[in-house]
Amino acid sequence: MSSATEVRGHAEAPGYHARRTLPLRVEAMRQLRRRRTLLMGGVLAALPFILIVAFAIGGTPGGEGGGGRGGSRINLMDVATESAANFAATCLFVSAGFLLVVPVALFCGDTVASEASWSSLRYLLAAPVPRSRLLWSKLVVALGFSLAAMVLLPVVALAAGAAAYGWGPLQLPTGGALSTADTVPRLALVVGFIFVSQLVTAGLAFWLSTKTDAPLGAVGGAVGLTIVGNVLDAVTALGSWRDFLPAHWQFAWADALQPDLEWSGMAKGAAISVTYALILFAFAFRGFSRKDIVS
Repeated sequence: MSSATEVRGHAEAPGYHARRTLPLRVEAMRQLRRRRTLLMGGVLAALPFILIVAFAIGGTPGGEGGGGRGGSRINLMDVATESAANFAATCLFVSAGFLLVVPVALFCGDTVASEASWSSLRYLLAAPVPRSRLLWSKLVVALGFSLAAMVLLPVVALAAGAAAYGWGPLQLPTGGALSTADTVPRLALVVGFIFVSQLVTAGLAFWLSTKTDAPLGAVGGAVGLTIVGNVLDAVTALGSWRDFLPAHWQFAWADALQPDLEWSGMAKGAAISVTYALILFAFAFRGFSRKDIVS
């Protein structure tokens, strides 16, 4: 379907307004009812309870491990059962490296490609829904669901942790504690940074979703490239080049769990992630605007 055909269709429709096509609430309800959305939500909601059972079976968490940024994992695990806040922080840490990548890749990579695989994409455009409007609606909803997935995990972890370990101050990995009043804002900052750091995965998944009719290809490609970034970040021989990898800053949120909040690492990581994401989103919109839609 050509762009010229779409423009002619718009001009012939009395009372047509591009901004009224494919409302966000309609797209959100379509995505919310999908089985993969419910399944992903169930997995994230179940994780805190799985960890509570694991801690109950295994006893006091803790153990040996390496240093570096990953060393914060050991301290977090050591105090995971001290309070609900510590338990929520631990849940975020163990899931930030991979588990939280999956919903972002799933929601952003499946959104356009699934329409193509169902052969419904051309009918949406013939409605007529402008291509830019269609992509914008799907991207906003996909990012919204990705953020909701990241919020769901700590919220459930706080509730489950409060029931299992009680509410109290956040015991910091470096010693000391954050007051109860500061706990929720710091955890909110952590979630916000994790979301921003995953915008690169969202951009990759969304761009691939506009290039293929296979949803699993878009989702798998985004997850695979994210893993490649993590592998490259582990190659210390790259030296300062690793600073340009989004994966290098994915755990910079640990700086939020300090007595004195440190912004520099999170600011650098957010800037790199947003830059890559904007480029990838631009590729997606530009490529889709010129794509011949046959499915």
